[in-house]
Amino acid sequence: MTRSSRLARPVSLSVLLCAVLALSACGKREVDGAAAPDKAASAAGAAILVAPEDLRTMSLASYAFGPVITGSIQPEKRADLRAEVSAVVLQVLKENGENVRRGDLLVRLDDTSIRDSLASAEEGARVSAQSFEQAERQMQRLKTLQAQGMSSLQALEDAELRRNNAQNDLVAAKARLVQARQQLHRTEVRAPFDGVVSERKVSAGDTAQVGKELVKVIDPRSMRFEGLVSADRMHEIKAGQAVNFRVNGFGDGNFTGKVRRIDAAANATTRQLEVLVDFAPGKAPTVAGLYAEGRVESGSVSTLMLPEVSLQRAGDAAHAWRVKNGVLNKVAVELGERDARRGEFVIRSGLAVGDQVLRSPGSNLKDGQKVQIIASAVPAAPASAASAPVATAAASTGK
Repeated sequence: MTRSSRLARPVSLSVLLCAVLALSACGKREVDGAAAPDKAASAAGAAILVAPEDLRTMSLASYAFGPVITGSIQPEKRADLRAEVSAVVLQVLKENGENVRRGDLLVRLDDTSIRDSLASAEEGARVSAQSFEQAERQMQRLKTLQAQGMSSLQALEDAELRRNNAQNDLVAAKARLVQARQQLHRTEVRAPFDGVVSERKVSAGDTAQVGKELVKVIDPRSMRFEGLVSADRMHEIKAGQAVNFRVNGFGDGNFTGKVRRIDAAANATTRQLEVLVDFAPGKAPTVAGLYAEGRVESGSVSTLMLPEVSLQRAGDAAHAWRVKNGVLNKVAVELGERDARRGEFVIRSGLAVGDQVLRSPGSNLKDGQKVQIIASAVPAAPASAASAPVATAAASTGK
């Protein structure tokens, strides 16, 4: 074997090894390339599972239009009891939320100095009464003597003057006595009517100056809605109109009432007008200060409406997710006014009567996804709980 033939053998083996590796790499790429479309195709063909209670069927609803009214629930019958004398608070007998009857003692103030003043006034009135009686007897004696010619007219006139001065002193002493008794009476703060203590302002040991607020009492049976309406729409409001509104703290419960009175003057700063609304009999809440929002019903129309939870918004744009022919579509909608009472928006365009939309869509849905309607796990699921399956199904599909 020649030298050239011995050198050619290793070269052929190395070339063959490179060719084998290249072919194996090409085969792997072909296999991976073929698998990728299959995986993408399987992901694209996945369907989200939706139960019937996850869907909302669009239908016409009655929408009451009119001025929006906002405000709070306040009692018509309320009393802010304040100190009428300067004294130390000895005892507070009622706490917040306790029922009281008319005349019940609520707060007792220290009356030591006032009792001393009362005793002094009583003694002054007694002395003044004695002085008046003595002056009166003396004048009567001089009048008898003057009639018999045994006394001068000047002496009678002097006695009458002393009697009149004593009478004035007696009247002033009686006034001081009445005032002292009133001051003593004011050291006991009592309920002016049947109701509930809404706010206690002092505790035992506090110093109450004249005018200091001690306790508030309200009558929970006299609740009313004190609302504000824009003055620009005051021409739409009349006494007796129906008002529908919601009260914070009462969930989705709606309250109804009627306009009782409209203020004659608007606020110069806010340009709002106060409107008093009476509750329907027996329907008023018993807690004061709650925020309320609603609408004065100037009229009503039938229109499509959708709650805010079924909408997704991006700036001024809004859209809903419609399910039609087993496909999920992202539909742009034009919103109208919001019903403050129910929290729903008027749908001006984008949806039609009979369309089915997701009640509570998730954030990872895709336009064009397939939808599979499954049987409901719970025969009668409440509407508020229907949003959970949609969010779960959408989340699992997006993985």
